[in-house]
Amino acid sequence: MFLDLTKIFTSLSSTTILSNSIRKLCNFTEICHFQIIPTKKVLITMSMVAEEPGFIQIFSDGSVKRPERETSPASEDSSSTGYKSKDVIIDSTKPISGRIFVPDTPASSSLLPVLVYFHGGGFCIGTATWLGYHTFLGDFAVAAQSIVLSVDYRLAPEHRLPTAYDDCYCSLEWLSKQVSSEPWLQRADLSRVFLSGDSAGGNIAHNIAIRAIQKGCDEVKIKGVLPIHPYFGSEERIDKEKASESAKDVGLTDLLWKLSLPEGSNRDYFGCNFEKAELSREEWDRFPAVVVYVAGLDFFKERGVMYAGFLEKRGAEVKLVEAEGEQHVYHMFHPKSEATRLLQKQMSEFIHSF
Repeated sequence: MFLDLTKIFTSLSSTTILSNSIRKLCNFTEICHFQIIPTKKVLITMSMVAEEPGFIQIFSDGSVKRPERETSPASEDSSSTGYKSKDVIIDSTKPISGRIFVPDTPASSSLLPVLVYFHGGGFCIGTATWLGYHTFLGDFAVAAQSIVLSVDYRLAPEHRLPTAYDDCYCSLEWLSKQVSSEPWLQRADLSRVFLSGDSAGGNIAHNIAIRAIQKGCDEVKIKGVLPIHPYFGSEERIDKEKASESAKDVGLTDLLWKLSLPEGSNRDYFGCNFEKAELSREEWDRFPAVVVYVAGLDFFKERGVMYAGFLEKRGAEVKLVEAEGEQHVYHMFHPKSEATRLLQKQMSEFIHSF
């Protein structure tokens, strides 16, 4: 046999060794012949092919560096928060995971509405474990007396669209199958399911609502969609994107769409441009009620307003709510703020109107 021992015997080229320690190493009792194989140090360098500082870096070998944000573990201790949380596996083969939040109401056995939430991050970053999402959704579960399923879908550019849509639709199928066996879902009312998410997650909520209509997801009744600061685009620039002060935001969104759209697609892909959705008149008539939340200082506000107007023209029941003076996804960055508390109240009122 041949073994590379250059680190041990740097001065030898070939030798017969009777050392007991070497025999033990090889589990041999007879004399072993070892050949010293010269090695070379090879310096491998990787170049950066795409970058948005502080957001994402893509390297020539295909590796991706994402920002490290503070995360929170799930906890079944509800004594200080009023809710408990648990991580679940939705599909181990992909993989897709999620985090369930349940309000602490031990004396009640009534069924609770379910909010399925999709995090933001331009389809390229983000996780349900980020502290901001954990806090916001846990507090929401208490405020709205609802069960929340926060979904961790696969990210681009490793997994381009429509992977995020595929993964998030799987969460609805998982709900329908697990409601009878998962103890944490024993009070889940699947006749009152709502889809929500911020930024790219708002985009996902819209597209999952469409897929549920087209595929006929009968076990899960989607009553409403609550996109928060939804992230959409198109090949044609809108006024906000043409403004010189928007150059940095436009550059970031162009990069994220380039990383997340299917190869060969442009920003008129149906997942980017909501006007490209192919639904019949009958299907639009079945689109659930929608509340679109926009923020006054958000670069994406204009797109959100356009989205609400588009749905209204298609006959959907839609309401537009603006948080004046607030930035994009403020509820994730400041989950304990007064503005966030108001958002949770508004969402809760919409859910309990059904």
